[in-house]
Amino acid sequence: MYFFLSSARGTLLQQALTIFSIILLTVSTGVCQNDAPINIEADRMISQEAKNSVVFTGNVDASQGKVTIRTDEMTIYYQPNDPKNTGNQSRKVKKMSCIGNVEITQENWLGTGERMDYFSDERKIILHGDAKAWQGKNMVSGTTITYYLDEKRSIVDRAAATGGSKKPTRVRATIIPKSSSDKK
Repeated sequence: MYFFLSSARGTLLQQALTIFSIILLTVSTGVCQNDAPINIEADRMISQEAKNSVVFTGNVDASQGKVTIRTDEMTIYYQPNDPKNTGNQSRKVKKMSCIGNVEITQENWLGTGERMDYFSDERKIILHGDAKAWQGKNMVSGTTITYYLDEKRSIVDRAAATGGSKKPTRVRATIIPKSSSDKK
């Protein structure tokens, strides 16, 4: 307990919490911009009208504003057509799932994982499977990183013990404090 009470350690803990908040806040400024167009390139696209979805596979490269997502496969689920509106209409993205080698970047922020899900109605992003987020040299990792965009709140979870292991993996964070020469 004394470890967190010393003034130097307390300052580092405050810096860590501030930096982690900034890391995940950065995600919210780009991935979920409702007005900005989403540009996607891939090796293949499959439109599934009956399922209200589009699947992009192979070297998927998507961007919206300053955010770029790279993955093996991306599926975008959208709201069905409104039968009352017969005109040309744009459909709202309901959910987006990325599977395989997921990388999300925005300026000096990078998030990685085996899978990413974005839920439009809940305004929530989840990175799954060895999830990691960096801002500069600062890093946080866990099995999943969940970020609630409107609440600016995040949860990093550890994995449960598996197989012969008696200990679950732990959440990890690396915070690089500014040196006195950086504070000018």
